Amino acid sequence: MKAIQSFRRVPSLLMILIGFAAQGCFPQPDRVVTVYTSQDQVYAEPILAEFTKISGIETRTLYDSEAVKTVGLANRLIAERSNPQCDVFWNNEELRTRQLASIEIFREANGWGAFGFRTRRFVINTNQLSIAEAPKTLRALTNAAWRGRIALAYPLFGTTATHFLALRDAWGEPVWEEWCRALKANDPLLVDGNSVVVRLVGKGEAWIGLTDSDDIAAGRREGFPIIELSLTAESMLIPNTVGIIRHAPHPDAAQILFDYLTTANVTSILVNESAIEGTVRPEITTLEPNWSRLLADLDGATKRLKSIFLR
Repeated sequence: MKAIQSFRRVPSLLMILIGFAAQGCFPQPDRVVTVYTSQDQVYAEPILAEFTKISGIETRTLYDSEAVKTVGLANRLIAERSNPQCDVFWNNEELRTRQLASIEIFREANGWGAFGFRTRRFVINTNQLSIAEAPKTLRALTNAAWRGRIALAYPLFGTTATHFLALRDAWGEPVWEEWCRALKANDPLLVDGNSVVVRLVGKGEAWIGLTDSDDIAAGRREGFPIIELSLTAESMLIPNTVGIIRHAPHPDAAQILFDYLTTANVTSILVNESAIEGTVRPEITTLEPNWSRLLADLDGATKRLKSIFLR
């Protein structure tokens, strides 16, 4: 089994701070770091607060919105590239991080990396369906039996977009487009975000949802009668990513936060909160995007998605 961890081993935060202090770093302007993050605020806020408590570095944080997820933050970073306002981009998915890396938004050396993962998978309402009755493949969602009983986030944003785009690359354009059109014709509930998917399934307004593991865990904590289905070859792993912006206003503080977010302690907190599932890949082979091909046709594929799922 392979760990999702592309970072070098980092020392403890205490050693990081000692090292920077010895170098005479931390001038007054570097006692602050600006973070843009798509990590859910309920998980990110206490982690960043603890970072400030330990390091003395204030974090100024901009969170995303549930409706547009990472796309909004990515577009903002692109718009600011000639005058960066952000130091660290903490993203809880991979596509937009790779998109930004491809246009050199991150610093040249050790600009970004991935750690931990969530998964994309089915969730079902156990009052409506048993595991045996539930669909086992994405293509089965086009069956008439599930008409009007499926919930998914609008697939132009967030992990839903990444999943759909990865399927396009894996299946090929004709098969993928036929499936997308058949799925749309099956009258799914298209909503603003994966947490809304879980809520609809939990309330029985939908029987089946396509969503993320952290949202399923949150729904179960709320007492919804839901359960996730097992991973398949069509499921997808979603790493957390973190990167330092090229020409960041506070590079020293950015490096310290970068190192802190990739420590085992932060990973453990995220696992305990069900924000991620772990760092070791499951035994089953899941969908692996070809990022070069996906990014090369990102605009074209997004336009196809918009034309099919336009509300």
